[in-house]
Amino acid sequence: MAPPRNDMVKMATARANVYGLLANVFREEPSEALLSKLEEPEFSGALHALNLSLDEVFERTSRAQLVEDLALEFTRLFIGPGSNLSPHESMHVEARFGEQNSFWGAQTVAVKKFMEAAGLKIDDSFGGMPDHLSAEFEFMQRLLLKEAQAWANEDHELGANILRIEKRFYEEHLSQWVSKFCDKVIDATEHPFYKQFCEVTKGFIDFEIEALQDLIGEAEESDRLSA
Repeated sequence: MAPPRNDMVKMATARANVYGLLANVFREEPSEALLSKLEEPEFSGALHALNLSLDEVFERTSRAQLVEDLALEFTRLFIGPGSNLSPHESMHVEARFGEQNSFWGAQTVAVKKFMEAAGLKIDDSFGGMPDHLSAEFEFMQRLLLKEAQAWANEDHELGANILRIEKRFYEEHLSQWVSKFCDKVIDATEHPFYKQFCEVTKGFIDFEIEALQDLIGEAEESDRLSA
């Protein structure tokens, strides 16, 4: 028997919230406003559901000092000067045709074309690179919100089609580099904030492939029953 529509709406919305949260974490150095949001019930509940607790982070120091510490760590990890871990897909996947990894290479263009084909414009406040980790997470968030609306409108065909787009983007892009990038950050970071968020990001990326396969199967079953 196919799942009730409200279950599909809830699942899409929950997944969208996680992608949105992770996009905010990796977009820029955490602001005091973001840290405050993470302590609100809506976000703290989501974090606990992902087996993530930031109690240690918030108890270590004052809020003002925490904001300063995280700004320094964000810069050290992702910006430089010196060696840093670029949060761009093009710098973590094998370049095509033996080329050197570079910004706006073939992989970046592939991400851009995928997003444009899906008809979604992504916020470029973090620098305008479509293969930035936050851009890819935001793209999935936007897809999921459209999927949730499709199920709410009982548009089974649209909901199933968006699920297939999510799965393809996951397979062609997210699965190719996000976990490897997170492993590098975990090894390099000196702050539990980024260590814990990278651990939960890896766990969520692992969860996604099974979730997408199951949800697509459920959507196809629903289409058969409603035909």
